[in-house]
Amino acid sequence: MFMSEYNHSIDAKGRVIVPVKFREALGDEFVVTQGLDGCLFVFPNEEWGNFEEKLKSLPMSNKDARKFVRFFLAGAATVEVDKQGRILLPSVLREFAALEKDVVLVGVGSRVEIWDKARWDESTSFEDMDEIAENMSDLGITI
Repeated sequence: MFMSEYNHSIDAKGRVIVPVKFREALGDEFVVTQGLDGCLFVFPNEEWGNFEEKLKSLPMSNKDARKFVRFFLAGAATVEVDKQGRILLPSVLREFAALEKDVVLVGVGSRVEIWDKARWDESTSFEDMDEIAENMSDLGITI
């Protein structure tokens, strides 16, 4: 399970260091794709396979399902960790998530998210967490 938050920088070639704790669970090769909320999703191969199976099960006759599948699969790339613990993020993914220099890698359970630092700071206001927590009971989560 991925958790925690790490701040890093992208170098001029588009490489970013993957924290050791994340690398241990991700392995030497894994999948990075466009994510929701303007970040990138990083999946270990096994989790990616599970997600792919769910995508395959969506009905091709449903327009939203087709768009949803395209969103995740068209932007996906397999990346490898180099000897310095870095991955090269494809330019199309860097552009999608507006990643230029400072980034945040966030562990969120079954995946890691990569955020532009400024976007992360803007989107992570937790002032409404009491209200959100109340709504989670509809999804079966109670605290």
